[in-house]
Amino acid sequence: MAFSTKQRILDASVRLFNEYGVDSVRLQQIAEEIGISVGNLAYHFKTKDAIIESVFEQVLDEFNHIFRQYLQAPDLAAFDQQLSLYSQFFSSYQFYLAEFFKNDPGQTGQQLVWQQAVRKMQIQLRSWLDFQVQREVFQPEPASGRYEQLAEAIWMTLIFLPVSCTMRGRQFTEAAYKEAVWKHLTPYFTDQGISEYTNMVLPLIDQ
Repeated sequence: MAFSTKQRILDASVRLFNEYGVDSVRLQQIAEEIGISVGNLAYHFKTKDAIIESVFEQVLDEFNHIFRQYLQAPDLAAFDQQLSLYSQFFSSYQFYLAEFFKNDPGQTGQQLVWQQAVRKMQIQLRSWLDFQVQREVFQPEPASGRYEQLAEAIWMTLIFLPVSCTMRGRQFTEAAYKEAVWKHLTPYFTDQGISEYTNMVLPLIDQ
């Protein structure tokens, strides 16, 4: 029961952080969000900082789980499944942009670890492109630095598209998220890549 209440507190905190920003949310708001007293909330988390720390730990745990999916399988369908996880993750934790990317000399250890983690995304994406070239799914790099730029473009799409849609009042969908990423990649497919994408990935996107 205690674990359930703690998780409800964390889930409510995430919702409020997304809507109002971490700095603006008060303990009273969090308690009211799930219908408990501040005293009950304090039984589980003594301070707001304790809640923030637990939320950051949850974010990092979920992100690391997604990050490890890279190792599960080499094919394009596995990458598409990883995109689904990224879609759910970045749409659920939109407050991260304000918190994890701000230039604050008082940053917590969790924030610094998170910043390192998202930087590793670009390294992973670049490595994935090289591996797909070896599989003959992607063409050899057409010009020096091109795939470095491609990895950065994909990285920015993965992280910023959900927030961009919210800021512009556009509906964010997983299908649109995936399509935006694949549009970066399809110009570099070989014939084998086109076949694998058509047969293995498009059916997943169209579901």
